[in-house]
Amino acid sequence: MEPKKNPNVDPRRNSFLYFSLGLFSMALLSYVAIEMKTYEKSLEGISKAVDDSFLDEDVPVTLPPNNPPPPPPPPPPAPEILKVVEDKKEIKEVQIQSTETNQQEEVKPVEAKKVVVIEEEVDVDVPFAIIEDVPLFPGCEKEPKDKQRECFQKKIQQFILKEQRYPEAAIDANIQGKVFVNFIIEKDGSISVAGMRGPSPILEKEAARIMTKMPKMIPGKQRGKPVRVPYSIPITFKLE
Repeated sequence: MEPKKNPNVDPRRNSFLYFSLGLFSMALLSYVAIEMKTYEKSLEGISKAVDDSFLDEDVPVTLPPNNPPPPPPPPPPAPEILKVVEDKKEIKEVQIQSTETNQQEEVKPVEAKKVVVIEEEVDVDVPFAIIEDVPLFPGCEKEPKDKQRECFQKKIQQFILKEQRYPEAAIDANIQGKVFVNFIIEKDGSISVAGMRGPSPILEKEAARIMTKMPKMIPGKQRGKPVRVPYSIPITFKLE
């Protein structure tokens, strides 16, 4: 059974008509586009005031300063002419004798001279803590060497307590404290005060008096030679 078609709705029925109308429309548009004319608008009657006053203004012209060019540098100094002086002094040739020996030549032994080394004594202070032989306070000579250091410290404390006198001025002013005395046991065993520091000059004066009463000692020795030995001790002043 064949399907039935309605001839009124068939799109191919008027296809030639549609094609003709389209072709005519394109031809008409092309003709109008070719024959169309354009005209320029006239500018007459249109005027605009232009301010040309700046054209008449005189603009000053600034020229660069006319500075003279710098002078040329001075020419380099001419090199000194060295004169060659002929040395006509004759030089005598010195013949150097050879020190080489052969097997037949006898070599004489050279006797070496005895060299004497002179040790220069340098005055150096050796601290009490490291000296080999400590200074000996009178009464410590018979003590063993390992007890002499302790004996020195004990004897010097006993001597200070024996000679110490509390100054009346310090008692009235209620002054007390410690005076640190630095002194040196010289090579001959004598005592020289190097300095002291205390709470009052009154107490320092009494400490200096005690040091003047110190007996002469046997000097300390380093490598068997007497040396200066610095020592410091506090002297206590206390009111009871």
